[in-house]
Amino acid sequence: MTAFLKRLLGGGDRGHDDGDRTYDIRLVFALGNPGKEYAGNRRNVGFWAVTRLAKEYGLDFDTKTGTYSLAEGEIAGRRIAIAKTRTYNNDSGRAVMALISKLKLDHAREMLVVCDHLDLPTGKVRIRPDGSGGGQKGVADIIAKTRTDAFPRVRIGIGRPNHRGEPTRDPEHVANWVLGDPTPDERRLLDTGVDRAVAAIECAIAEGIEVAMNKFNRDE
Repeated sequence: MTAFLKRLLGGGDRGHDDGDRTYDIRLVFALGNPGKEYAGNRRNVGFWAVTRLAKEYGLDFDTKTGTYSLAEGEIAGRRIAIAKTRTYNNDSGRAVMALISKLKLDHAREMLVVCDHLDLPTGKVRIRPDGSGGGQKGVADIIAKTRTDAFPRVRIGIGRPNHRGEPTRDPEHVANWVLGDPTPDERRLLDTGVDRAVAAIECAIAEGIEVAMNKFNRDE
């Protein structure tokens, strides 16, 4: 059992880190909602990205459990697991906990989360090394269940809905937005963002999060 697993099972300090040690990405984990009825929703843009990544490397999601779908193979000379939650987005922490156990991760920094983000313009991509959920309830659930926010994430903007001409945080409007399909114009922007997100993930795996942030946390 790894030290990370022991800490999760036995408690410990939230956000515990191991000094300046560098961790390589071993798991790329996408948030979204399972099922055909949700496949085209804005919420599932993280799924689109990891599906495209897996296809690029000829990897299949041929391992399925009650909480995740998993593809494994080599990217940039490293053994990488790519997973999609099979829980709903807001319960994504359960899938992460199962994957931490299966893959025997040593630290949360070995996991790269890929998700949608309301407060980025449609199709924009940003990488964060750690931090709060930023309003993404799936990320918040992962933080709650792993008791750490020390994992990097690639966020793909889906924009925020407007109500009466102004951006809104009204829960009903937000829910309808994230669970709705993008317009054709939005879809083109999101497809470009997904391509950029895939490139950012590849860079993070090959060269590390800091390098990926320097390359991709700016407009093209």
